[in-house]
Amino acid sequence: MRWGLGGVLLCVPLLIALAGPWFAGEPVPRGASFGSGSFLGTDFVGRDVWRQVLLGGRTVVMVALAATALTFLVGTPLGLLTAMTRRRWLDELLMRPLDLLLAIPSLLMLILLAAVAPPGPLTLVAVVALIGLPEVARISRAAALEIAARPAMEAMRLQGESWWRRAFGYVGRSMLRTLLADLGVRVVGAIYLVATASFLGVGVSPDADDWAVMVDRNRTGMFLQPWGVLVPALLIVALSVGLNLLFDGTRRSRGEAT
Repeated sequence: MRWGLGGVLLCVPLLIALAGPWFAGEPVPRGASFGSGSFLGTDFVGRDVWRQVLLGGRTVVMVALAATALTFLVGTPLGLLTAMTRRRWLDELLMRPLDLLLAIPSLLMLILLAAVAPPGPLTLVAVVALIGLPEVARISRAAALEIAARPAMEAMRLQGESWWRRAFGYVGRSMLRTLLADLGVRVVGAIYLVATASFLGVGVSPDADDWAVMVDRNRTGMFLQPWGVLVPALLIVALSVGLNLLFDGTRRSRGEAT
């Protein structure tokens, strides 16, 4: 049930985000601000709201997915390395800087890093990935420590298996279920950070084609023309809730299968 509902909620914003720019068409002449001349009216600068909805999701989705992928590509090997090493100093050297990053509120770090970096999607990807890196590394390390302490690891070492085979062939493969459970939460968190950055105008221009920017800029005319706020806001909510339900259903299905 959760899997089906999550898929339905996810499909609508995902399809609009990925396929919307292909159907947006050419820009039309701007009308009056917060007018009602088109399908969903006009936004704060007189642009067609429906066209902005079709154009505004790709940045949110692609930046969130790219940032999550980068976080796991860096954080998982880092956590695995610290769990498998027998050198305490190396563990401390790798994990203590991440603990410092973890102590800084994510919103504060987002604003500080984006303020000193050039604006653009690549900056948002790097900043959001850096914010999620400490948690992914610690989760990976905790999961790897438990697996590395199993008798099977000692048996593989006595049999002469290489470090790479033990680390990635056994420990890494055994961590997949834990990482999958965390993946859904991590993607939703990335969407939240990307939407928050766009809402605050961090790393994006004030009139960018972005769902979160639409919510921020059109809220002043909420009672005159509500669609410019409600539609993008509902699409962001549906994307987040759908992802949560989908990953939760997938995790439960894998748990019942095992």
